[in-house]
Amino acid sequence: MPAGLTVYQWHAHEMIFGYAAAVLAGFLLTAVKNWTGVSTLEGKSLCFLWLLWLTARLTINFDFTLMVAMAADIVFSLYLFATVARSVILVRQWKQFEILFLLLFLVLANSLFYAGVAGWLMFSGAHTGIQIGIYTGLFIVIGLILTLGRRVIPFFIEKGVDESVQLRNSTILDNSSQALMLVLILSLSFTSFTSLSILSGGILVLLVLLHGSRLIFWYTPGIWMQPLLWSLFLGYGFIVLGFVLYFMTLFNTIFYYPAIHAMAVGGIGLITLGMMCRVSLGHTGRNIQQLPRLAITALLFLLLAAVIRIAMPLVFSNLYSTWIVLSHGLWIAAFTSFVMAYSKILISKDVA
Repeated sequence: MPAGLTVYQWHAHEMIFGYAAAVLAGFLLTAVKNWTGVSTLEGKSLCFLWLLWLTARLTINFDFTLMVAMAADIVFSLYLFATVARSVILVRQWKQFEILFLLLFLVLANSLFYAGVAGWLMFSGAHTGIQIGIYTGLFIVIGLILTLGRRVIPFFIEKGVDESVQLRNSTILDNSSQALMLVLILSLSFTSFTSLSILSGGILVLLVLLHGSRLIFWYTPGIWMQPLLWSLFLGYGFIVLGFVLYFMTLFNTIFYYPAIHAMAVGGIGLITLGMMCRVSLGHTGRNIQQLPRLAITALLFLLLAAVIRIAMPLVFSNLYSTWIVLSHGLWIAAFTSFVMAYSKILISKDVA
């Protein structure tokens, strides 16, 4: 591991810029093609993007290959951005510029991280490029998920439940959400990610109200009968819970790590796994209502991992290490179950 990079910082970086960035890349390359009608990446070009990602994951672990990791990771992000931007600009879908803006900021966040690891960006106290890069990256990923979730979650719910529903959405919420996320990131960057200012706390309250309202507008009892729906709904709810717990750090710092992991494990984890379970069926021509049993097991494992990682250290702090290990084990079990359920589906050329 590179000098100056702790195992916790490595873990945070790889979950944001390794795992989450890869899932977002897969989703956007497919979704943007559907939105614009313009082909994105396939064949050798897609393989090249994957090789860039893989090279960064392997080489970040050593001092002597740090520059290789930085180059591969940044080129991966820029290549993804350029591909999405090309499709959007060709058909002049200016409404997608919000996503392009966030993708570009994700490149900047990763660059700040590597500048911090290399020792090029150091400030007094805790404000290093590493910290700013990691936390900015986390909130940008959350911003992307909230934006994309607004587009797909209510649509999936309306089409997936047995009852006939027409869910409510608000233009005010849509226009306010990302602006508040940007102000939150800036306010945290200029103060501290671990010690909130009054301004940051106020923004978090507004975000809770905005996205809590979305959940109320989207709720219908039928979601509990469909794992692919309750996983997305609860994942969105975990992000809102994360905002609540983050606000609570104004009064007690014990809520800090539960807040981060509510957004990361419960929010990013559950939403991305739920989306992968759904699109792996739909994009291979299979019935999305016939979810493999192991996929349901995977979603339940991840839900339990999130609950344990968030709640148990607050209730039984003397067993903190035990809860961390158990949560890690359940995360691994969840994605192992997903691979077992979907490997044949994804590898096979046949469709149902």
